[in-house]
Parts: sequence; C-alpha cells; structure tokens
Amino acid sequence: MSHLSFMLILFLLVGLLSRFQLGNSQLVFDDQNVVEAIGKELAVPGWGMNTTDFCSWHGIICSSNNSSMVERLDLKGFKLQGNLTLISELKALKFLDLSNNNFQGSIPVAFGNLFELQYLDLSFNKFGNLIPSELGKLRSLKALNLSKNLLTGAIPDELEGLVNLQDFLIFNNLLNGTIPMWIGNLTNLKVFAAYENEFSGDVPVNLGLYSELSLLNLHSNQLEGTIPESICAKGNLEFLVLTQNKLTGTIPDSIGNCKGLSSIRIGNNKLIGGIPKSIGNISSLTYFEADSNSLSGEIVPEFAKCSNLTLLNLASNEFNGTIPNEFGQLNNLQELIVSGNNIYGEIPTSVLKCQNLNKLDLSNNKFNGTISADICNTSRLQYLLLGENFIRGEIPHEIGNCVKLLELQMGNNELTGNIPPEVGHMKNLQISLNLSHNNLHGKLPQDLGKLDKLVSLDVSDNQLVGNIPPSLKGMQSLIEVDFSSNQFTGPIPTFAPFQKSPNSSFLGNKGLCGDPLSDGCGDLNGYYSHKVSYRIVLAVIGSGLAVFVSVTVVVLLFMMREKQEKAAKEAEKAGNIDEISSKPVILVGNVFVDNLKQAIDFDAVIKAVMKDSNKICIGTFSTVYKAEMPSGMILSVKKLKSMDKTIIHHQSKMIRELEKLSKLIHDNLARPIGFGIYEDVILLLHEYYANGTLTQYLHNSSQKETEYKPDWPTRLSIATGVAEGLAFLHHVAILHLDISSGNVLLDSNFRPLVSEVEISRLLDPSRGTASISAVAGSFGYIPPEYAYTMQVTAPGNVYSYGVVLLEILTTRLPVDEAFGEGIDLVKWVQGAPARGETPEQILDAKLSTVSFSWRKEMLAALKVALLCTDVTPAKRPKMKKVVEMLQEITES
Repeated sequence: MSHLSFMLILFLLVGLLSRFQLGNSQLVFDDQNVVEAIGKELAVPGWGMNTTDFCSWHGIICSSNNSSMVERLDLKGFKLQGNLTLISELKALKFLDLSNNNFQGSIPVAFGNLFELQYLDLSFNKFGNLIPSELGKLRSLKALNLSKNLLTGAIPDELEGLVNLQDFLIFNNLLNGTIPMWIGNLTNLKVFAAYENEFSGDVPVNLGLYSELSLLNLHSNQLEGTIPESICAKGNLEFLVLTQNKLTGTIPDSIGNCKGLSSIRIGNNKLIGGIPKSIGNISSLTYFEADSNSLSGEIVPEFAKCSNLTLLNLASNEFNGTIPNEFGQLNNLQELIVSGNNIYGEIPTSVLKCQNLNKLDLSNNKFNGTISADICNTSRLQYLLLGENFIRGEIPHEIGNCVKLLELQMGNNELTGNIPPEVGHMKNLQISLNLSHNNLHGKLPQDLGKLDKLVSLDVSDNQLVGNIPPSLKGMQSLIEVDFSSNQFTGPIPTFAPFQKSPNSSFLGNKGLCGDPLSDGCGDLNGYYSHKVSYRIVLAVIGSGLAVFVSVTVVVLLFMMREKQEKAAKEAEKAGNIDEISSKPVILVGNVFVDNLKQAIDFDAVIKAVMKDSNKICIGTFSTVYKAEMPSGMILSVKKLKSMDKTIIHHQSKMIRELEKLSKLIHDNLARPIGFGIYEDVILLLHEYYANGTLTQYLHNSSQKETEYKPDWPTRLSIATGVAEGLAFLHHVAILHLDISSGNVLLDSNFRPLVSEVEISRLLDPSRGTASISAVAGSFGYIPPEYAYTMQVTAPGNVYSYGVVLLEILTTRLPVDEAFGEGIDLVKWVQGAPARGETPEQILDAKLSTVSFSWRKEMLAALKVALLCTDVTPAKRPKMKKVVEMLQEITES
C-alpha cells in the first residue's frame, strides 16, 4: 500500500473514531469523511471544488431519508485508478458504478460488506485474478456486471447466494471451468451474458426452467452438449446467442414456446437435424442465424409465419429441396442467405417480390433453372449472389433494372448467349461483376465502360470474341480484371488497371496482344500505323501548345511582378517605402456586400495574413487568419494554399463562382463576402465568428473540467443545423470537399455554419476552374470508398457528416491512438458489439448520464450516425433524410 493510501485510511479511521467518542451528533460527518478520502485517493475531478455539500458532487446521491448517507456512487468513465477499499465504508450504498476506468489488481474483497448493495458495475476495467467469493454475501444484489476485465478461474459457488440477482454479466474475461448448475436455480435471473470466455462443458440443463430468462448470450466459448429444452420453459426468452461453440444435437422443438423471441444466433456449432416447424410460432422473430452447422432436411415453410423476419442465414449446412414459395410473404425480409447447401430448383421468384430484399445469396448450391425477367422486382436489391450453381439460359435484358446492385455474382454456371448491354445501366455496381466460367459468347458490350464505380470485373472462361473495348477505360475505379480463357483479339487497350494486372488475367486469348502480355502486337502495328501516325502528330501539336502556354504564363507572371515593382518604386517616391516593402499589393479584389465595402480595408487584410499571431487554424485547402479592420469590423480570412495557384489562371470564372456563392443564402452556410488576389495568393473574406469551430467547442471546452457544462440540446441543434446546411448544398448540386468539425463555425448563439463551401466550387475539376492535387477531405472523415474511387460523392459527404455526428455524441476525436492501431472513430464505434460494449458505453457519459431523456435522444442520434457511416455507400441515407430523422428526435 502506498504511503498516501495509508495516510488516507488513517485519516478515515480517525474520523470514524470521533463518531464513537462524540456520539450520534457527529453522524453527519461519517460518509462525508469517507467520500473526501475517496476523492483524494482516486483524484475524482471536480469533487469539493465548488461546495462542501458532498451530496451534490458529481456521481453522488444521498438518501432521501438520511441526507448524510450515500446511496448511489456513479464514477464511470473517468479513467480513474487507485485503491477502492475505502468505498466499502459507505454502508448505505445501494448503487455502485465504477465501469470504464483504469482500475487494476483484484476486486476488493471488502465490497462483500456492502450488504445494501443492489447494483454493482465494475465492467471495462483491468481487474484480474479470481472473482472474490465474498461477493456472495451481497444478498440484495440485483445486477452484477464484471464484464470486459482480465478475470480468471471459475465462477465461485458462493455466488449461489445471490438469490435476488436479475442481471449477471461476466462476458469478455478469461474465465474457465463449467457454467455451474446453480445459475439455473436463480429464480429472478433475466439476463445471463458470459460470452467470450473459456467456459467448457455443457450448458446447464435447467437454464430458464425456474426464472423468466429474457437474454442468454454464451457465444465464443468451448461449450458442448445440446441446447437445453428448458430455455423456453417460461416463454420469456427474447435473445438467444450461442454462436461459435461446440454444441451438438438438434434445435429443441420447445424453441417455439418463446413467442417473444427476437434473435436466434446458433451458427458455427455442430448442430444436426432439421429446423423444427414450431419456429413458425415465433411471430416476433427478426433474426435467425444458423450457418456453419450440419443441419439438414428441407427448409421449412413455417418461417413464412414469422412476419417480422429480417434476416435468415442458413449458409454452409446440408439443406436440400427448394426454397418455399411461402417466403414471398416475408415483406420485411432484407437478407436471405442459403449459400453452401444442396438446394435445387428455380431461382425463387416469390422471394424476389419481397420489397425490402437487400441481399439474396443462393451461391454454391444446385439451382438449375433460368434467371427470370422479374429478377429485379425489388427496387432495394444490392447483393445478388448466384455463383456456383447450374443456372442455364441467357442473362435477361431486364438485369439492367437492378440499378441499386453493388455486387453481381453469376460465375460458375451454365449461362449462354451474349452479355446484354443493359448491364451497363447498373451504375452503382461497385464490389464485383463476375460472369466467369459460363458459356457466354459474342462481344463485350461497350456500355460496360459506364460502370465507373466497379472495382472487380471477371469474364474469364467463356467464349467471348472481338476486341476488349476501349470504352472500358471509363471504369475509373477498376482494380481487378480477368479476361482470360476467351477468344479476344487485338491489342489490349492502354489503361492503367489493365497494365497493372498480372498477365494471367489475359492468357488463353490467342489473338490478344500488348502489355501486360509478353507478346507484342507484331504485324498488327502495320495495320494500326496510320492511327499511330495521327497520335504522333497530335502529341507534337500538344507539346507545342504546352510550351506556348508555359511561356505565356511565365511572361504574365513576369509582367505582374514588374507591375508590383513599379508600384513599389512609386510608393517609395511618395515616402511610404517602409510600409510598401513590408507587404504585397492587392491586384484584384472586391466586396460583394454593398454596406460592408466601406468597412473592409484590403491593406489591413494583407497585414493580418502576414502575421502568424493572427492564424486561427490550418485546413486541408486553406489557412485561416483573424483580421481586424480599422472600422472595428473583424473578418475571417482564408488564404488558399499554394497547390491551388491554378485558380489564378481562371480568374473570371473564379469571380463568377464567388459572386454566385455570396448570393447563396441559408442559415447554416458561411458564404464569402469578398476576395482579394496578390501575387499568386487568393484571399477569401468571411465574417468572423467568436465561438470558433465545432472542433474547438467539442474538444477544448470539454477538457477544462471547471468550465465544462454538459449541454446535449445545444449539440443536437448543432448536428441538425450542419445536416440542414449540407442537405441544402446537395439540393443545389454542390458537393463539399472537406466536411469536418473544423469546417463548422459557431456564431454567438452556437448556430452552426458550414464553411469551405467556395473551395468545393473553385476546386471542382468538372467546372474547369482547377485541379485537385491534394486528397479531398480531412484525415478521419474521408469515406472508405474514396481510397479507390478518388471521387467526391453525395454518399461520401453523408459518411463525413456521420463522423462529425459521432464526434458530437462521443466527444472523441476522429483519429485517436487510444482506439488502437489502424482504428478510427467509426471503426471504434462499429466494433463496440464485438468488444461487448453497449451503445450507452460509446456515448459521452458526461452527457448521457444527466437525464434519461438526453440518453434516449443520444441513442437515437447514434443510430443515425451509424446509418451515415455504413461501409456501403448505397446504404447511407440522403442528407434530406438525415435532417428528417434528427428533427424527429428533437420533436419527440
């Protein structure tokens, strides 16, 4: 024990001794002494700073009957460490939450003396060693959470005495041994989560027999034996998760007694037999996952009675027969995955009528029918996986109606005919288009080149003929290609994805030549010689024009420099040599707002940007300065970085764009009020906002504990305002290049204004004003698909906004070493379930614990953020929808 800990305990003992010496009149100081000692030992931030009333300190609630006795101590999320033994002296304590801190060592055995305790949460710390048997003395305990620690050994039998226990959570530790039978005898038990440990042996056969068990989660252990019949004895089970164990036997027929069951996850075991028909009794079932077992028989049509079923995953089993026609009644079905079985027959047209169907995976079966013209009756289908079957016939032209498809797998079948040109209509195809190992013939359609988002194209092992169309150069996102084992002829088009591919991607085509094949095109060069000659002529002309333009630019710059030098000499003659030599001269400038023209002095603007002390922040495309005008007005001045000098040569276009943007009025947009150009530098003028950026509001103020005042309504208002500003930009066809909290300004009333909008217009290559030589976006906010598309898109904007929303909800930076190597904020949040964390543990505890209504609204906003940051761009909502969802939260 440290010297400090010893002194604090000595201080506590002195205080307790004084109670016996002075009588009951001193009772008021008992818990106060303990709390003060705890505050010093754990260095609890904010305790004792503003008042001596310890019952008003953060995380403390005293008894309503005896205001001197602490009943509730909530210190979660403070990253505290130290000796916890003192807490055991708070004898009236009913609620103790120390989760999400940095406590280490063994759990104090003295906690077993807190006989009034009803709630104990020590999760998300670094407690090690055994679970203290002394905790079995807490007979009033209703909730015990020891999850996400480093606890070892078996569950102590002494805990059998916790007869009032309702929630027992010990997931994500290093616990071993068997799950004791007495857990099934806890008559009040509702939640038992022991997943991600090293438990072995059988699941207790009496689990659920004597209690109204609602959640049983034992995934990722080494459990054996069968699924107990008892789990649905009371019929209250809502969540059953037993994945990744070694369970054997069949799915119990009694599962149908759990009519309130929402989720069944029993994949990755060794289960046998069929699906019990009683599954149809579970009308509330939304998620059924039984993949990677040895289940067999036909897929029962009784699933169709589960009207709320959203996902059905029966992959990698031994099912046979056909897909029941009754599945067409599942209006809420989003994913049907039956890959890796022995299912045959036609592709189920009834399932294709499910309007919410997002994914249909029939791959690696024995389907032997044809592809129906109604293949895309459902407008939401994004994944169509039909590979490795015996599907015959032609690909219907109606395949072009699958406009939302992200992935189309038809390889390893018996398809014939031509590839329909309508394939090129599926503009959202992104992950893969696989038509390999079929009997397709004819030429590749030119329209394939319209698939500009596609990453992987495989047409190998067919009978395709003709040239590889040069139009395929339009597939700008392409990374993987395979044209091998066909009858293609002619030169391979010069296109980086082709030349970067291995030569095996083009082998087996006797008439094909050129890079990356080792065979040159030989005699074909004579055939194409006239084309080559034209190319040479054009190249020479182009080179000449480039030289001419370069010389012209140099001359113009020289003339501009000469003009400045002449101005400087004239100013020197006028006696202003010191001032002119210290700053450049504005060559072109304008103020768009008439009543501000007199208030803005361009000389003062120049002076401001020449001083580093005026620098406010540095963004991706500009550096921002504070500029005080002689009139008293304060401006925010953006100095575009040197990479954007090309804008200078499109000056008239730039001015027109800025003038248009100055008239673009929206409450949540920061519009330019003027500009200035000197030398090769562009300055953009904006109003100055004293509350700075959203980054500063979130991460600077929250670090100052004494000044920090949690205010979720303000944050929600900011989030909604930013969404409204971006929705307006998308409405007028403007995409933002750099959405981040640093580009959200806050006025005096904390109204958010999205800034850097003009950068998006000035640096839009499609408008001919400039070329982007830097990555569009700030680190941590860039959507994952940008890595291979290098395109700024509306879904990409939605993703970046989602990161900002997560930042608002968690008060965490988009990139933080604390997340772990290669993990950003989005991955950290999305990985919470795998870490065993609840949504509440993701949120900023300083906000979510203030009130129930705040927590409820934050959880709703978290759902919106997760939708926005979905890894699949097509699954992200439009900004208009985001605004509606956030407004619903506010109104509710």
